[in-house]
Amino acid sequence: MVELTSVENPGMKRAVGLLFGGRSGEHEVSIISAAAILTAFQAESNRDRYEVHPFYIRKDGVWMDEATSRSVLDSRQPLTLTETDDADQTATARSRWTFPENAAAMDVWFPILHGPNGEDGTIQGLLTLMQVPYVGSGVLGSAVGMDKIAMKMAFATAGLPQVPYVTVDRSQVWSNPCVFPALCEEIETKLGYPCFVKPANLGSSVGIAKVRTRAELEAALDSAASYDRRIVVEAGVTAREVECAVLGNESPIASVIGEITFESDFYDYETKYTDGLAQLIIPAALPEAIASRLRELAIEAFRAVDASGLSRVDFFFVEATGELFINEINTLPGFTSLSMYPQLWAHTGVPFTELVDRLVQLAIERAQPVHV
Repeated sequence: MVELTSVENPGMKRAVGLLFGGRSGEHEVSIISAAAILTAFQAESNRDRYEVHPFYIRKDGVWMDEATSRSVLDSRQPLTLTETDDADQTATARSRWTFPENAAAMDVWFPILHGPNGEDGTIQGLLTLMQVPYVGSGVLGSAVGMDKIAMKMAFATAGLPQVPYVTVDRSQVWSNPCVFPALCEEIETKLGYPCFVKPANLGSSVGIAKVRTRAELEAALDSAASYDRRIVVEAGVTAREVECAVLGNESPIASVIGEITFESDFYDYETKYTDGLAQLIIPAALPEAIASRLRELAIEAFRAVDASGLSRVDFFFVEATGELFINEINTLPGFTSLSMYPQLWAHTGVPFTELVDRLVQLAIERAQPVHV
């Protein structure tokens, strides 16, 4: 059992704003995560301490009232925008500046907005301006953790091991007939095949492609450029995919190590969120020295991007050589029933109900003024 210190509770219920939905391709996953978190707050151990108020952000960016937000959680389905919503763009734009009346009464926010406009520093900036505590990393940690290129630069500065990679701008892909072939030749020379093409600012494997030929590389780069103006291409490695959860602020702690196995070509969006297509093995069958080193690297990665509250750090373990490579950090990992982050902590001795409580306490702790 992991020992966790507590932030004092003044003896009254805290109003928690559960913020979900949002303007990203992971909108539906966010709804499922929020439903799981709400259930955890309704458990007996949390019921007398927190009063949770859900706030749903539609796909067009408009915040909905609490009654509508609860109905979305009950149905687990996003709201369908009406023809009026689509047609009246001026009204929609103005509505984005309007928040539900009780939003100002929240003591602390729990954003579970996966992907762009949720874990990239944007909503964190808004909540920072509002001067209210919120769960998870601040603007810097969220932005660096979301942008795969900035993240890799931070990891390189910290001396963390990574697979070889090449960074690409959209202008190089959508360019004249001379530049694009030269770019492809550079990638082939530096990385070879197979390699992975990834938009820099999308989560949950959205827009990622594994390529083995020049034709596949060209198509994947064109596709990635349609998602993002910044792209990263990584060398493929034959490795086990292992993950570690981190919890804390100034003194973060790391969980046991988990492993993901799957039959698909790689861990894509469908595999990640379809029950039965991937298996989570917790704890992973690893030598203790490797598991210990992974926990150390996870905390180093957490600090390298200035994360706080929570993160899941993903690694490649090349069993043949014993090498470890950091893949990425996710500063706002999923909280669905299939998600690795809460399961890792459950196996470490921190059940889901305790985990959400601890995350709120960490948010309040981080917002406390520093006395010099």
